[in-house]
Parts: sequence; structure tokens; C-alpha cells
Amino acid sequence: MRASDDNKLRGAVRKTSRTDRLQAELAAAHEELRRRMDEIEEARRQVEETQANLIQAERMAALGGLVAGVAHEINTPVGITLTAASHLADRTTAIRRLFEDGRIRKADFEEFIATATEASTLILANASRAAELIQSFKQVAADQTSAERRAFELKPFIQEVLLSLSPKVRQAGHTVTVDCPDGIRVDGFPGAFSQVITNFVMNSLQHAYQDGRAGYLSLSVRESAPGLLELRYTDDGCGITRENLPRIFDPFFTTRRGTGGTGLGLHIVSNIVTDTLKGGIEVETTAGGGTSFVVTFPRVIQEG
Repeated sequence: MRASDDNKLRGAVRKTSRTDRLQAELAAAHEELRRRMDEIEEARRQVEETQANLIQAERMAALGGLVAGVAHEINTPVGITLTAASHLADRTTAIRRLFEDGRIRKADFEEFIATATEASTLILANASRAAELIQSFKQVAADQTSAERRAFELKPFIQEVLLSLSPKVRQAGHTVTVDCPDGIRVDGFPGAFSQVITNFVMNSLQHAYQDGRAGYLSLSVRESAPGLLELRYTDDGCGITRENLPRIFDPFFTTRRGTGGTGLGLHIVSNIVTDTLKGGIEVETTAGGGTSFVVTFPRVIQEG
């Protein structure tokens, strides 16, 4: 074999060896990349699962807040009812003894009638108030924990949700108004609407009035186009700063991290509006001049 042929053969062998080595390195790099991508996908799945669990926990926390508020609110009418009933029972026992002893006078009977009338009025009014609060909370709680679809009239539904929130609103000294035409019916998911309204109100209570002053919250509804509704929620609180505005719907963004804020309330609202209500949401705000959230959605919400 000539020297030139021998050199060519050796060069071909070296080239083949380098090619095999490069292919092996590429295969190893590909395997490492696939392993890293699997790790990233698993981490993404865990993050999404954790976020979903936190969102569910936030929803349950909001419901727990309603429970505490309604329970506190019910204490007053129930306490008045028990006091009035106890007083009426004592007066009934006393008048019966006078009657059995034959010592009853017209003045005693008139005094008993006046007491019974006053006590009965107090008992009926406060028992009705407690029953109204309980019924309102039961419906709101059922809606918020259920994805059931049903047709409902919007104005009384909004009023029912706000009634369940009234203990917290009144405790803070705020006033709430509703401007919604009668007869507007929605075919959709009341639990989603309840969650949206609840989170709007709670967001205002937590963030809009940090100076402790009493404010005004309002909910208005109008038909913005045939078959399309617009719900506008407004508070006259401190507003949202320009730098925070682009981030308010981001998960876990909050300006109250050290005081109980999770940063999930408005993120939940945004998801519900777009995914469940098939609508859109916008925010209008001026630092120091209040905030409005405008939600648009169809009267008949399509599933899927």
C-alpha cells in the first residue's frame, strides 16, 4: 500500500471516530434536554396544581368570611328574640297566677296586652330578620360551592349576595347601592356571579379605604347591546396607582402581603369572567379618585 493511501485510510478512520463521538455527544445532549424538559413540565404541572389549590382555598376563605359575618349578624336578632320571648313568658306566668288567684284587675290585663303586643312585634321582626339572613346565606353558599347552571333574575340575586355581605360592609361603615332594572334574567352560573361580586366588595374593603373612612360602593347593570349586559362595580376609595394597574389581575400580586392579602381575589375574578361568564373585564381608576370594574357578559352564557 502506498503511503498516500495509508494516510487517506487513517484520515477516514479519524473522521469516522469524530463523527461517532459527535453523534454520541448529540445523543447525550438530546437525552439531557429531554430530561430537563420533563422536569420543567413536571414543575409547571405542580405550579398549576398549587395555584388551583390556592384559588380554591381563597374561594373557601371568602365563604368562611361570609359565615363569620352572617353568624355575627344573626346574634343580634336572635338575642332580641330570646329576650322578648323570655320577657313575654314571665309576664304570661304572672298574669296567669293573678287570674288563678282571682286577683286579676282590668289594669293588669291591659298591661299584659301591651307587653304581649310589643314582645310579639319584636319576636316576629327579629325572627324574620334572622330567617332572611340565613336563607340569603344558604343560597349564596350553595351557589358559590356549586357549578350548577340555572336561570335567575339578576337584581334580586345581586341584592341577596349583598345582603350576605352586609355585616362586613356595615361594620366598616360603608353604604352600598344597586341600580339594576327589574326583570333582567340571566341563563348562566349564579355561583360565578356571586364570586365576582363578593371579590369586588372584599377587594374594596381590604384595599380602598385604608384610611378608615366610610365610603360608597355601587353596583349598576345595563344592557350595552342586544343580548349583552354590562355590570359596573364602583368604589370611591383610594384608587389604584399607575404602576400597579397593569398587574392587578396577575396571580399573587397584592399590596397587602403582610396583612393577609393573597393576591388571588382579582385573578379569580378575571378567570371567572373570561372562562365561565364568557365575557370581558376592564378597570377604570384614578389614584385617590376611586375605582370601577366593568364586566360585560352575555345574557345566555354558552357552556364549553
